[in-house]
Amino acid sequence: MTISKVGRRGQITIPRETRRWLDLEEGDRVAFVRSGDEVVLQPLKQTLLNMRGSVPVSGPQDFDAIRQEVLEDHAHQVAKDET
Repeated sequence: MTISKVGRRGQITIPRETRRWLDLEEGDRVAFVRSGDEVVLQPLKQTLLNMRGSVPVSGPQDFDAIRQEVLEDHAHQVAKDET
């Protein structure tokens, strides 16, 4: 088990051993996924923009608008789950 301390502004440092195991580098994004009483740290190696071209579409797509819509839907779901 590796332990990290929460800083004054809620920040944590991911220990070197864990960063190596997850292959995390500076600037990488991670998700904190709640699962019951636990939180799982999930590396986010791909974004919607990385997936561009992987699904055939009938016309041009506005990925910024799609991303914003997904973020808003997720925020609403999180708020709903916390009530």
